[in-house]
Amino acid sequence: MNYSKLDYIRWMSCILLLLLVAITTEAASLWQLPKQEQVYKDLGSCRQATQDKEAATLRCLVKSLGLWTDESGYQARRIAKIFAGHNQMEELMLVVNYCNRREERRNQPDEWALRAYRCATSGRFGHWVRDFMKPKGEVN
Repeated sequence: MNYSKLDYIRWMSCILLLLLVAITTEAASLWQLPKQEQVYKDLGSCRQATQDKEAATLRCLVKSLGLWTDESGYQARRIAKIFAGHNQMEELMLVVNYCNRREERRNQPDEWALRAYRCATSGRFGHWVRDFMKPKGEVN
């Protein structure tokens, strides 16, 4: 068989795409929904590591939970999965992505994390976060 250069490039592109999908799927499958206990444990560690500085502590926490990268900010899909029970995943992802873009400060990631968090939690999502963080058995 005689393949042209274009056929070869297409074939290699398909292989690369499949590899990327496999790698991305495997990386995504390693992440697990955080449990309340893990959040509190990581929060304590982050407070200690950042000397309880609010913005640095928040960024440390969300980074340790796999919800933040300094390259793209909050991971909207993962956050939406945590609150999937509210049946508004698309809306939540839109809010998180909007706040990521609006508050982006790549040279100040701690400030970016804090401002984007405040933006995203200023509405209904903020209530969901507070409910998630309430100790088990606590009622309003």
